Amino acid sequence: MNAIAPNGADREKTWLKILSAYRKPHLGRSTFELAVTLVPFALLWAGAWASMHFGFWLGMILVIPAAGFLLRLFMLQHDCGHGSFFGRRRLDDWTGRAIGVLTLTPYDYWRRAHAEHHASAGNLNERGVGDITTLTVAEYERSTRWQRLGYRLYRHPLVMFGIGPAWLFIFKQRLPFGMMRSGALPWISTMATNAAIAALAALLVWIAGPVPFLVIHLPIVLIAGAAGVWLFYVQHQFEDTHWSRPPEWTFQYAAMHGASHYDLPRPLRWLTGNIGIHHIHHLSSRVPFYRLPEVLRDYPELGDLGRITIKESLNCVKLILWDEASQQLISLREAEARRVAN
Repeated sequence: MNAIAPNGADREKTWLKILSAYRKPHLGRSTFELAVTLVPFALLWAGAWASMHFGFWLGMILVIPAAGFLLRLFMLQHDCGHGSFFGRRRLDDWTGRAIGVLTLTPYDYWRRAHAEHHASAGNLNERGVGDITTLTVAEYERSTRWQRLGYRLYRHPLVMFGIGPAWLFIFKQRLPFGMMRSGALPWISTMATNAAIAALAALLVWIAGPVPFLVIHLPIVLIAGAAGVWLFYVQHQFEDTHWSRPPEWTFQYAAMHGASHYDLPRPLRWLTGNIGIHHIHHLSSRVPFYRLPEVLRDYPELGDLGRITIKESLNCVKLILWDEASQQLISLREAEARRVAN
């Protein structure tokens, strides 16, 4: 355990300096992590297809772990986007683009949007890019009846974790709308990814047949997509998260206090690429995912910051409004109770 721990008003900046010691990735470790994720995914997919000759449900069972490995592939793509997987920009970019064909996520388009999310997370004046739409209590109360209904539908669990992931990964990411000012690269990357996805799908349809391909691959994508959206949701949508406006808003404070530590069981931590250690990731996104546990090992006091368990995370679904007065994310029922009380 490291005995040095920052204190005082500038502790977030001090933590940022401390985390710089963990930013160097290891080429061999990164290559190993890619292999132990990609190979099992391919074997599980092939196993699901082969097993369909002996029993439909046996093949469907293999779809679930395959979705888990596809989710982990997305986490590797995520590290590539931050330049933290191999630590070599060109290698990271092309690895991320290749993985994007499997995750249905055009790398350069996603990387630009995700960079904006990191730069503005927790800033009430900079919402809307790469994040989950969140209204303040005052904004919700000023909304029309139809706007309120639309917001409640958008935040409903069936939409957020069911329809939403399907729309995002299958349809929305096929065209990089919103990136008109980012140059041609997001468009080129998206069209190239779409072409590669079409070629790979055609190859698998030719090998396995159209019905087995859809029966196997569509559930894998939908399950992995729903799990990914859930993870992203609980990383910022929890009761004691942080939102503020400039000049009170600062990147360092918002990173550490506006992102959660989703304390998952060890197998799920591995499968999700330690993305639950999200507060540390937001403060220093160049730390490779496999080095995040090192930070908690050396500085265990960071483990309690923004910590939520699986059981606690289930309550986050109802928290959909930011109360600027109490500095908490609250439910519609709580908002109404406070309105009546005042």
